[in-house]
Formats: sequence, structure tokens, C-alpha cells
Amino acid sequence: MAKLLLLHAPHVIPRFSSSSSRSLVSAAALYRRPLLVNPQFSHIGPRLHSPYNRRFSARAFDDSPASSAEMEKEKQEQLLDGVSGKKDEDYPTGEMEYENRNAWEIFVVKFRMLFAYPWQRVRKGSVLTMTLRGQISDQLKSRFNSGLSLPQLSENFVKAAYDPRIAGVYLHIDPLSCGWGKVEEIRRHILNFKKSGKFIVGYISICGLKEYYLGCACNELFAPPSAYSFLYGLTVQASFLGGVFEKVGIEPQVQRIGKYKSAGDQLSRKSISEENYEMLSVLLDNIYSNWLDGVSDATGKKREDVENFINQGVYEIEKLKEAGLIKDIRYDDEVITMLKERLGVEKDKKLPTVDYKKYSGVKKWTLGLTGGRDQIAIIRAGGSISRVKGPLSTPGSAIIAEQLIEKIRSVRESKKYKAAIIRIDSPGGDALASDLMWREIKLLAETKPVIASMSDVAASGGYYMAMAANAIVAENLTLTGSIGVVTARFTLAKLYEKIGFNKETISRGKYAELLGAEERPLKPEEAELFEKSAQHAYQLFRDKAALSRSMPVDKMEEVAQGRVWTGKDAHSRGLIDAVGGLSRAIAIAKQKANIPLNKKVTLVELSRPSTSLPDILSGIGSSVIGVDRTLKGLLDELTITEGVQARMDGIMFQQLGRDSLATPIIDMLKDYLSSLR
Repeated sequence: MAKLLLLHAPHVIPRFSSSSSRSLVSAAALYRRPLLVNPQFSHIGPRLHSPYNRRFSARAFDDSPASSAEMEKEKQEQLLDGVSGKKDEDYPTGEMEYENRNAWEIFVVKFRMLFAYPWQRVRKGSVLTMTLRGQISDQLKSRFNSGLSLPQLSENFVKAAYDPRIAGVYLHIDPLSCGWGKVEEIRRHILNFKKSGKFIVGYISICGLKEYYLGCACNELFAPPSAYSFLYGLTVQASFLGGVFEKVGIEPQVQRIGKYKSAGDQLSRKSISEENYEMLSVLLDNIYSNWLDGVSDATGKKREDVENFINQGVYEIEKLKEAGLIKDIRYDDEVITMLKERLGVEKDKKLPTVDYKKYSGVKKWTLGLTGGRDQIAIIRAGGSISRVKGPLSTPGSAIIAEQLIEKIRSVRESKKYKAAIIRIDSPGGDALASDLMWREIKLLAETKPVIASMSDVAASGGYYMAMAANAIVAENLTLTGSIGVVTARFTLAKLYEKIGFNKETISRGKYAELLGAEERPLKPEEAELFEKSAQHAYQLFRDKAALSRSMPVDKMEEVAQGRVWTGKDAHSRGLIDAVGGLSRAIAIAKQKANIPLNKKVTLVELSRPSTSLPDILSGIGSSVIGVDRTLKGLLDELTITEGVQARMDGIMFQQLGRDSLATPIIDMLKDYLSSLR
């Protein structure tokens, strides 16, 4: 969808994106040169024999010719293989197994604690307090950055499980703005923490589906008597600008490739298409079904009983207690009093606690949680994809191809890393940047195992990157796939006539006006080129995906066409290899690197937060002024005005009853901003 700020300068927009109709199409110009890959995907040659690779064509995107015999052999092998690779159960689960320590290990830990820095010391019998609220970043954060970091949050759960000073966890759960992939990862850590035998108590004041999904996984869940309950269900909305453009005199010319390509629908249509309705309905069904199953498992109630409760439209928190969905109704101070009694703390004494921020500073070394000699690199790639850093880019707000490529090359050139994990949380972006990173990941995968681990979303350009890995792991509800293209161009003739504006164009070259003459519709020959360029861009993406997944092109076509899948459905269709979180990706990396699964490894984060003065000032400014990260993402995006886009539009699943006062225009703005995150 076109950026509203750029409607006065329309360009042709071939871009890879999802079929969601909720966000505006980025008004990027037509990339004037083809991607650095061979468009002739029939040039298929001998396979790579690297022990780390799946069955994968070395000549897939090589410009050198291949013999017809080689091509025929490759095609026959693909048809026989179908979707090659292991089944999900053939991969290690990576599930945490809590190990009780022996006397010597306990002594070593206590000895190390004697020499811990003052800010790393924790009183014995303390309760770790953490508040889950708002956005949760998949990136590491420095002490100068506000907000929650999933890596640090996950590490705190692991440390607390083994820390003899921590008696339990008191988890405040406030409204969350992250995706379901991160919610699944956090819930897994809650369940793993419970294996330590320590308590984890949840407290929830606004009870939505995401919040309750986490809360019910705790040993006990409490809520104040004035708590809001929004356990009504889920909804996904599609907004359309076709009628708006018609009234103001703007005529979108959208070239749609694939029946699920609905990103352009928001520009040209006034209502949802059958295909888009089908896709969004399936996504919604998957999320809702997963929620019902998770709540049923956690509460011990039948799935149909949970669903019946939701369908009653319960808003009184007392009903949740009566149904056994929460432990009790208590204020925060009453829960703290209960914890004091449980830990034997006198009434007039304060409950010993340590908060999330301070506990994040406790080193794993102090707790004897250091890894082994073998090292695995973790490369985090989160945000919108661009080739170079823009003047308004902020640290961690985007995937900058030139920076990520440098990290990938450093891992490839280093002998100390046994494997690498590319952690992706991105809806995509610049297609050329995605392809360049794909190439570097592919080269890395030829030298050592590379596992792609998907977070909330790894679609379009995000999926493009993942295709080069030796194995792809995603959460059940990760949004992925979105292998598709939509191109759009705006004709402003009627608008110009209404406002009395005139524009005359003088050009040289038959197709010179394709990109800039918005004052008139496309000529027949221009429209033909417009369509061919979109088809070509789509075929590049689709065929590369087919070869990367060792899948016949016609089979890939069935799951491509711009369709967004949840991780669960993507797995059943061969787009990913296994369902799970980062821990499973690590286990698979160890397996492929021939490291025993019970042997400890050292995870090396290559995406550490910057400590340079400009970045520190940026972080402080963000905290003090309250600049929302979404707005910063928008500013970053506005600096990119050209290039084929491989982006999935934002798909926002909301709880019924939430944001009900928002206007459609505000909703559309929110959707657009969400697609840039």
C-alpha cells in the first residue's frame, strides 16, 4: 500500500509481501535492475556435498549453463524426494531438563557468590519480580534502553531456576503488544521454571487472551477484584482504501500475482476477497485453537468447557474464580502478604525481592551456568530489512544488510564457532538486501551448520533469509511464508483535475514514463511490462524457495502465492523443518555439528547492544521523551524510497472488546505502523 506521505510521487512498486490486507503497501520505486540471481531456474546442476546441507542445488542461482542431462536428473530427484529432509520427531526437542546439583557444585556456586560484585548480590530467599508489559523485543538491550528483551527475560528464568538465593518468581502480567510467537517462548520458560520445584505466582489486572495464556501456566494466578476480563475471543480485521481513493480521484493500478495476494487489495478493493477471507480465517482458527488447547492443558479442564466459558461473554472476574480459571481474587499487597507467610517472613518486614533489571546483571558464571568449550554463534535479525543504515535509524530497530553480512562473514571466517543460529523476527523489507543476506547465509551453511530460528514473524524477506539455513525452526504461531509479489502504481489524473493541477512530461525512451507519469494511465505496452516485471519478481522468489526446500516448483506454487502460514501449518507443508523455540534450534545445531546433546556449549551473542555515545543518547532520549519504537520504525522506513520490497504486511489479531473506541482511520494508521515493526 502506498505510503500516504508519498502519494504525490507515485512509482511502480513490485514487492514481495504477504496477502494480508491490513496495512498500506510501501510506495517504493521499481528496482531498476534485476536481483543478483539467475532468472532461469531450470539451470540446475550438481548438488552440494557439504555434510551440513539438505539436498540443495549448488547451481540453483549460478549463471553458468548446465547440461540437459544434469537438469533432467535434478528434476527427477526432486520429484522423487518431494519435500526432503527429516521429520519433526527426528530432530532433538531441546526441552529443558532441570538437573539437581551435587554437593560440590553447590559449594562452588556459593563460593563464587562471595566474590560477586555488589550489584550482582541477591539476598537469600528473595523473590524475583518481573512485569510483562507492552512490546517485548527479540534483541538484547543495554542498561540505557528501556523495555523488555526476550533474550534477557529468558535468561532470567533459567538463572532463577538454578539460583539458590531465589525462592520463586512473582510475575505481573499487563497488556502485551508482542506477537504470539514470543508469547509461546515466554510460556515455555514459565513451564520450564516450574521443573525446578520453585513457585511462580502470576498476577493479572487486565485479563486478555495473551495475558491469561501466560498467567494460567503459573502455579497460581491472582487478580484484583476490579480487574478487567476480556476473555471474549479473537478477531482480525481487514481495511480497504478503494472507496477513499475513488472519492479523491486516485486510481490504483495493482498487479496481483497469486490468488492470495491481497496486499494490493487494500488499495483497489472496497471489501475483502474470498481468498483473503479464507487465509485470515485459517490463521485465526489456528491461534484460537492453540489457545484453547494451551488453557485446557494448564487448567486441567476440557477444551469444550473452556470454549463454552468464552462464549458466555463473561466480564466479571468473580466468574473466572468460580470456574477455576484463577486461584483467587486478591490485591497485590495481599498476594505479597501471602508470599511473606509462605517464606516465613515476619509481617512487619519487607518481602525480599529482586527486580528484572537488577537480576539481568547477575552473571551466569556466578551460578555455574557457563557453557562448554564448543561455541555456537547467535546472530539476531529483527525489524524491517534495508540495505544500508538510514540517517534516522536507531539501534536494533531494523535489519541493516551490510551490518548483518559483516557478522555472518565473521562467523564463516572464524574457526571457533561450531555452528550458527540466525534468530529472525522480521516481516521483510528490501528484496535486494534479503537476497544478499541469503547469499551470505548460504555460504556460511556450506562451512558449518546454520539453523534459522523464527520468532513472532519471519515472512517475505524474513523467510527469504531463512531459506538458506540447513534447518528452519518456528513456533506454532509464528507467521511465516508469504512468498508472493504485488505491484502498484497510482494514476492521479482525476485528482489533478479536481484541484486544478497540471503536469507535462517530456521523456526519451519507450518506457521512461513508466515510473513517473502518474498524470495518466499506463499505455498497453507499459501495462504489459508492468505485469511481466511483477511475474518475474514472483518467479525469482518462488523458484528460489522451491530449490531451497528441495521441493518441485509446482508443489511450492501450491503453498506460495503470497499466503501467510502459521508455523504449525508451514511445517506440515514443508516450509519449515521443526516446531519449537530457540532451545530447539540450539539442540538441532548441536546435532548437526556432531556435538553430544548432553554436552554444554557456549552461546556467543554477536548482536550485543552498542555502547557508543550516539546510541546511548538515543536510548536515553527514547526513555525520557517516550518516543515509541513504532514511530522510530516509521521514520526509518521513510528514508527508503526505492527498491523491490519483500515485506509481509502487518496482520493484527485483537481481542474482542479491546481498542473498541478506535476509529477506522486510527486503526489503519496503527496497522501501517505495525507492519514496519
